[in-house]
Amino acid sequence: MRKLNSFILLVTLTMLCPSFALAQIQRTQDSKNKYKLKEVVILSRHNIRSPLSTNGSVLSKMTPHEWTDWTSAASELTIRGGVLETEMGQFFWKWTVAAGLFKENYVPTVDEVNIYANSMQRCIATAQYFSGGFMPVANLTVHHRFVPSKMDPIFNPRLTKTGEAFRAEAMKQINAMGGSEGLTGINKQLKESYDLIAEVLDMKQSEYYKKGEVKDFVFDDTKITLELNREPGMKGALKNANSASDAFILQYYEEPDAVKAAFGHRISREDWTKIAKIKDVYGDVLFTAPVVAVNVAHPLLQYMFDELNSDDRKFTFLCGHDSNIASVNAALGVEEYSLPNSIEKKTPIGSKLVFEKWTDAAGKEYIALNIVYQSTDQLKQMSLLDLQHAPQVFSLKLKGLGQNADGLYTFEDVNGRFTESIRAYDDIK
Repeated sequence: MRKLNSFILLVTLTMLCPSFALAQIQRTQDSKNKYKLKEVVILSRHNIRSPLSTNGSVLSKMTPHEWTDWTSAASELTIRGGVLETEMGQFFWKWTVAAGLFKENYVPTVDEVNIYANSMQRCIATAQYFSGGFMPVANLTVHHRFVPSKMDPIFNPRLTKTGEAFRAEAMKQINAMGGSEGLTGINKQLKESYDLIAEVLDMKQSEYYKKGEVKDFVFDDTKITLELNREPGMKGALKNANSASDAFILQYYEEPDAVKAAFGHRISREDWTKIAKIKDVYGDVLFTAPVVAVNVAHPLLQYMFDELNSDDRKFTFLCGHDSNIASVNAALGVEEYSLPNSIEKKTPIGSKLVFEKWTDAAGKEYIALNIVYQSTDQLKQMSLLDLQHAPQVFSLKLKGLGQNADGLYTFEDVNGRFTESIRAYDDIK
């Protein structure tokens, strides 16, 4: 009966406090005594950046309005993004100290902590801010392979195997997302979002729309390209709408005045979620079809597997992109999810896929899998984070794998899933 009551308390607290799954100090004493934190491996999306392009781009032509005066050059991390990432680093430091992984002001050996970023400015800078917040006295090195900004093959979500059989299977899986109408069906599912974003853009007032250079968002012009050694690509309305969705989301986070962020329109949080839905769907279409995911995520899956199986490693922070998290999740068979308290429902800005390795008294190892992210309010308000004011923590489920009473997977099962996903790459025709 005592064990049953402890489990009920565990479940109740998890429902009431979204950070409960991560913050060990909020667990029952039974749970604290049962497990010890041994290692953490994080795959992070960079924090707030400016849009990938503005002046002279389709994005700038879609609206008569001027986008926010960003604090960084195109595609680079903003000042706000740096502050928010420092806060996330501080939270993870407080948690790992509370969980007993590190001691206060600990300076790790080069083997114990690995900070590795894609060689894009926004990723390197995010990792630098995170490391400063995480271990401010340790002077951690942020590893990256190239001078900014160039894609590192580990993080580059490119297709390294293609062919007629692969393309046919990939398109079959992508089309299935739209039901019987395929890509057209996917676009039709976004009609409400398309209408809203065109209204907020005041697209029909753009001189380029009047000249015919910018067109309405239609349902039947989306084309997918799957070329060797390139990222999955797209042309058509969904791609153009995604550019606007991406810019609006970032502008909403960056600009304190929500009305100004919406170009003078007064729209609700639900409306912002509808605008963000375009970007979520765009990412799903390009990177989450299973055969595509195991292809583009292959080098990153191998790297993460090695980190999880490193004897000396205690903490790994890998900084990449939303496409990395989306493809890794899909390749590992993460069940469908929708994140609460965020306008981005899959891979919010600055979000982190967190693998926690725990050991019990007998030395058996377990994995907890969460996605950790700042809520939309935390991003806009730049809320200070600590164990009592934590970011959002959402538990992810792996298809076909069972969890124990404490919501943990065996390390053997998770290792096996990584191995299956890595080997699936070899089966691509």
